[in-house]
Amino acid sequence: MFNRIGKTMTEKIRLALPSKGRLQQDTLELLSACDMKVSQQNSRQYIAQIKAMPQTEIWFQRPADIVRQVRNGDVDFGIAGYDSVVEYRGDARQLVIIHDALDYGHCTLDVVVPEQWAHIHSVADLARLAQSAPPDRPLRVVSKFERTATRFLNARGVAPCRHLHADGALEAAPNMQTADFIIDLVQTGLTLQENRLKRIENGTIVASQACFFGNRTALQTRPATLVAARLMLERFEAHLRAKQHYNLIANVRGPSAAAVAQKLHHQTELGGLQGPTISPVYPKTPGQNGWYAISIIVHKSRLQRAIQQLRGVGGSGVVVLPAIFIFEEEPERWRQLQQKLTEV
Repeated sequence: MFNRIGKTMTEKIRLALPSKGRLQQDTLELLSACDMKVSQQNSRQYIAQIKAMPQTEIWFQRPADIVRQVRNGDVDFGIAGYDSVVEYRGDARQLVIIHDALDYGHCTLDVVVPEQWAHIHSVADLARLAQSAPPDRPLRVVSKFERTATRFLNARGVAPCRHLHADGALEAAPNMQTADFIIDLVQTGLTLQENRLKRIENGTIVASQACFFGNRTALQTRPATLVAARLMLERFEAHLRAKQHYNLIANVRGPSAAAVAQKLHHQTELGGLQGPTISPVYPKTPGQNGWYAISIIVHKSRLQRAIQQLRGVGGSGVVVLPAIFIFEEEPERWRQLQQKLTEV
């Protein structure tokens, strides 16, 4: 089969996803929440489908391979941790990040040293230690992110260093004396504490979370690929925005919709995204106040204050509903993607 950025045997759009672990689970949950549920006949198969997007093939791969395949044009899109993108993207031009913050898989790539190195508090301290080491015994660093680690250490004068590679648990290396320090992904830091290791000042190399990216040539030359990119991007943006909000519905008495709007106008938490929606519940009896239904989108952090203010203006029957999607007129990330694709 020809490379997918040239002539191909199929016009299917390919999306590569993590093949195992928490990153896979969280990715599948995100897609399902965005009405793009992945259907996999057998958990051992490496290919699946999204029924809502019948032209799309899902390929389960390791994060490193996802980045390489998107870069090389073997697949059109991928979802993986930003740490993997930084390490394996190679020529940065061919891989275009479409959404850089999918809000899961959070971690940092950090320089980590033994706790007993009491005099090492920062990368500058580590650089001085490396420069004072005997020529025949340079500091040894072990990392699964050799390219990223090498660039970082060289740029900060932590040299000379002997770079080692390991596929297993790196935290054991300093205690086993097979390496002097490590560069590894850190989530909570608990594993470091249990192995008597510590992070140092200015030692965070990459702050990472899951991101969505595509192949530049495919996006520029295949209209269906760009359409799919916008569809997925809009779903991700609308869902992630909605996750932070609730929809509040309540009934408020008043002589008119304008009068109810005036009541709400003076409350700091009842403005909604672009103002509240107000509509009559039923025709009122002449000379009496009627009921008006109001609907407001409220940020989760302001929910309790909004409910209190609703009660303060006579609101009753307050209902709190989760927001599934909140679509903007046009996401800023879509405008950014269009700009990236026109850059020479």
